[in-house]
Amino acid sequence: MAPPKQTLVFGFVVVPNFSLIALSACVDPLRIANAVLGRATYRSVLLSVDGGLVVSSDGIAVMTQHSLSDAPPLDVVFVIGPNPIPKRGLRALTLWLKRMASLGLPLGGIDTGSYLMAQAGLLDGYRCTIHWEDHEAMVEQFPQVIVTPHFFEVDRDRYTCSGGVAPLDLMTYLLTRSPGSRQLANEVANLLVVERRSLTDVQTVSIIHQERVTHPVAVEALRLMEANVSEPLTMTEIATFAGMPLRSLQRLFRQQFSKSAERIYLDIRLTHARILVRRSDKSLREIAQETGFASPSHLTARYTPRFGAPPQKDRANREIGLAYKEKILS
Repeated sequence: MAPPKQTLVFGFVVVPNFSLIALSACVDPLRIANAVLGRATYRSVLLSVDGGLVVSSDGIAVMTQHSLSDAPPLDVVFVIGPNPIPKRGLRALTLWLKRMASLGLPLGGIDTGSYLMAQAGLLDGYRCTIHWEDHEAMVEQFPQVIVTPHFFEVDRDRYTCSGGVAPLDLMTYLLTRSPGSRQLANEVANLLVVERRSLTDVQTVSIIHQERVTHPVAVEALRLMEANVSEPLTMTEIATFAGMPLRSLQRLFRQQFSKSAERIYLDIRLTHARILVRRSDKSLREIAQETGFASPSHLTARYTPRFGAPPQKDRANREIGLAYKEKILS
């Protein structure tokens, strides 16, 4: 493979409590691409607001090479977001990102980095994605942004992905662009022992995939359940739409999951409720309405034995834990 002549400098901005695996999934494809090409075609530069050490969500400190104020010339900038998303201390980063955008640099958001870019107004009118846990909050907070469930999105000069190992997909996709090639991207993926996912592949937390359900009637019934959370269907309706007598459907679910179809449906709704409890600021009444429970008390009665704490305490415990973590990292 003939090595391209230009060198592209990728700047990765890490925010305290960033995802370490996401950072590795960003920089390793570039390192391996250089090895395949036999020259330093891609260069990674690690940045932070003030420079120096930045602690990841794993508690492992990473030394950044530059502060934002002394960043070298860059060709593209990525923000690797933290979990949870901080509510303060983002002004310097926001102003710097806006300045990079005014210079015409392509910008990327990794995991909650998408949220930080949206807060800066840099995703208005763009397609983007974010980790499935934060999808609903992103949609609600930024109606002017087109949020998709894909693993990664490339829309003009904005690149976003859902975090975890999804940066591997985004980076190998970007390696198909000049000065790279499809062959380079495929070789990098092979060396990483990963299968490349496309722009149309979606994140999923469906029980269908978690449990590897293949029976067509069970798959259809589960899809109906997952699509009707706020206004639950009756089991008779689900059986009718799935094309199987109710008793046969109940027997099928017992065989597949060792649980009743009603229990599975309730678990689907409660799982969605817990995401809203722990990842949004919505009231308990709003969450009950969105997950098909008659009242907050009805939701609490079902939620508590399932997760070991009532919704209010579950939310409070998470906030206390996050506040403690922020204190440790500060």
